[in-house]
Amino acid sequence: MFTLSRRSLLFAASGLAVSALLPRSAWAGAEAPRRRPILCVIFLRGGVDALNVVVPHADAAYRRLRPGIGVPGPGKADGVLDLDGQFGLHPRLAPLRSLFQAKELAVVHAVGSPHPTRSHFEAQDYAETGSVSSSTRDGWLARALDELPKSESLLRAVALSSKRPLALRGGSVDVVSAKSLERFRLRSPKPLGPKFAHAFADLYGAGDDPVVRAGRNALAVERLLRELPPTSSHVKYPDGARPLADIARLVHADAGLEVAFADVGGWDTHQGQGGRLPRLLDGLGKGLAAFRQDLGDRFEDVLVVVMSEFGRTAAENGTGGTDHGHGGAMLLLGGRVVGGQVHGKWPGLEREQLHEGRDLAVTTDYRDVIAEVSRSHLGVTMLDRVVPGHTVKPLGILRAS
Repeated sequence: MFTLSRRSLLFAASGLAVSALLPRSAWAGAEAPRRRPILCVIFLRGGVDALNVVVPHADAAYRRLRPGIGVPGPGKADGVLDLDGQFGLHPRLAPLRSLFQAKELAVVHAVGSPHPTRSHFEAQDYAETGSVSSSTRDGWLARALDELPKSESLLRAVALSSKRPLALRGGSVDVVSAKSLERFRLRSPKPLGPKFAHAFADLYGAGDDPVVRAGRNALAVERLLRELPPTSSHVKYPDGARPLADIARLVHADAGLEVAFADVGGWDTHQGQGGRLPRLLDGLGKGLAAFRQDLGDRFEDVLVVVMSEFGRTAAENGTGGTDHGHGGAMLLLGGRVVGGQVHGKWPGLEREQLHEGRDLAVTTDYRDVIAEVSRSHLGVTMLDRVVPGHTVKPLGILRAS
């Protein structure tokens, strides 16, 4: 006879991350919670080449630095899509241009960490902790959630990732983590029929120790996700944009979602960037546009922040790519965005203007962006909890709620 212990059930819930203290009740069967703002962070791992994403086509040095991989000027074949006479989008991001023109999309350029590291691991840690101290081990999203009013939702924080991201570690709010909602299932040597489901429910139906509560909530989350309505049939998401479709399902279900995090890898373009980067951007642009369409009137509740750990070298290398750099760009899409603008001070691409003579300089600290996101969108007031030790400079990229 097949049996499954309490301990094994804890780890059978594919990707569920739980802390010692869990929410007291499941969302299913309860009155839908009051709508709260929803923040979606899309992390592009590998270091995105911001100069070919939001192209500074009016800077003469851009052409000299990138004779092979530079995006042609506005009006040329496969040319940059002009935004404001100085910057333009890569042509594979064409679906985002109308969102920029509708003032639903904003760009922050020359943004990044003041720390000079070019290590993926260090830079990602700094980006996810909201700190440039290696001693900070909890995430800025986890700390922001701890500053918000309590919620009984089991789906308050969701990470579409193979593991719980650092940005959501260390707080008191529990996180559901899975590569996709469809892959969040209780696993066993054989399919779980009604008999076994009832047995598990009985096993975890009573008691209040951490293991019992974890098992009970794992079962509740699995049930909640199984009962979610399907992805909107009228919206077509491209391959690779499943996380955005999953997030849209949670938004429409009024499941109590407040923070979603999605990992998107593959942006480390050391070689052959001219063929690889356009494919990645094609999926990103179409995915974000589909997400906007899918949200409909719920768009006013949502903010999407697209970020990476750093940018890449200003000059192309000898293998048709770019190496680890410094300054990058962030995209913000949402109902409260001060859109239709490229925010930030442009430092220039002449050699004397580059960071260490090779990289785009940072003129906007990424912590100022996430602090404004936390305050103006989520409603966090204690910003020193989100970006410890940092003096926040207002940017004006979001309208206050």
